[in-house]
Amino acid sequence: MRILHLVLAPRLSGAEVLAKDLAVHQRRQGHSVFMTSLLPEHDDFAPLRSELTHDDVLCRFPGRPRGMAGKLWHLYQAIRGAQPDVVFAHATIPAFYARALPLGVPIVYVMHSATNDFKRGLFRRVERLLSTRARAVVGVSQANVEDYVATVGQHPMMIVIPNGVDPARFVHTTQPDAQQAPRIVQIGRYTSVKNQLQTVRAFADVVREVPDAQLVLCGVIEDPDYHAAVVALASELGLSGHVFVQGPRADVSQVLAQASAFAMPSHSEGHSIAFLEALASGIPVVASTIAPFAFAKDFPGVQLVDTNDTRTYALALRAALAERRTARELTGLTLQDSAERYLAVARQVAQARSLS
Repeated sequence: MRILHLVLAPRLSGAEVLAKDLAVHQRRQGHSVFMTSLLPEHDDFAPLRSELTHDDVLCRFPGRPRGMAGKLWHLYQAIRGAQPDVVFAHATIPAFYARALPLGVPIVYVMHSATNDFKRGLFRRVERLLSTRARAVVGVSQANVEDYVATVGQHPMMIVIPNGVDPARFVHTTQPDAQQAPRIVQIGRYTSVKNQLQTVRAFADVVREVPDAQLVLCGVIEDPDYHAAVVALASELGLSGHVFVQGPRADVSQVLAQASAFAMPSHSEGHSIAFLEALASGIPVVASTIAPFAFAKDFPGVQLVDTNDTRTYALALRAALAERRTARELTGLTLQDSAERYLAVARQVAQARSLS
């Protein structure tokens, strides 16, 4: 098959990382795979771009920001050049643009959002206009599908495909390096839904009991004001020597290997890649009790707690620092599992097109 993956911007964030992983996997299975975007490539995406190039995934990213007409023209040229049998449009805005073009190629809209995009009136109205232009609507979680039905309506082909990760990328070790200070890591975009501010507050309690503890935060700076607030709070609480506020990291497996515990106090999620990566690494995990994390509640070394309660969150983090790593079975949540489901969708919509 000929498959095109469309993202908003090539960057180190969940939807884009999944699209890259699917593209590489599908190419290694012998398919012709292409990747394009509406916005220019971020500098942090360079290591992933190298991987795509190494595996002969053809990328066509715009060299500069463009207006609406420019984005549509770039996308039109990318699709005409790739001649795909199917386009996977990852996230809402890319799916809007793909379905606005007068082309017959089947479009599969993949909902990655941690929140309900269609609470916004404009997005809801546009989606209702374009909904039938998607041959299939994929949600990375059941919540995505339920939100869509509640705010937009039913679609003839709606599917849940959980995200998946490649366990081989994450080296399982029995315990952190004994010479290293205890380290908590949180990975995610700097935005209020990821709740890094609460992690800093809870970490202030942890340091009182574990004076040499460290907190490493890393991710795409989506909301500069929120990022600045995280930096300011760490300074205000006297934690500047303990808290390291970093940008996006391509070496996630190494970040997790060097940490003692993983934190994810999100208010909302789709189906977090970072959470799955942490599970695959075997690291002790402390996360919020939101529904998308519930599948892991009985996994060894996983605590789902009320992270909005600073004391409860801090106690869980301290307990996690004392735990050992543990192997976890991620049946149904591997990259292989996800890739097979996406390929099945691609074949189904392509066959429907050939019969129409």
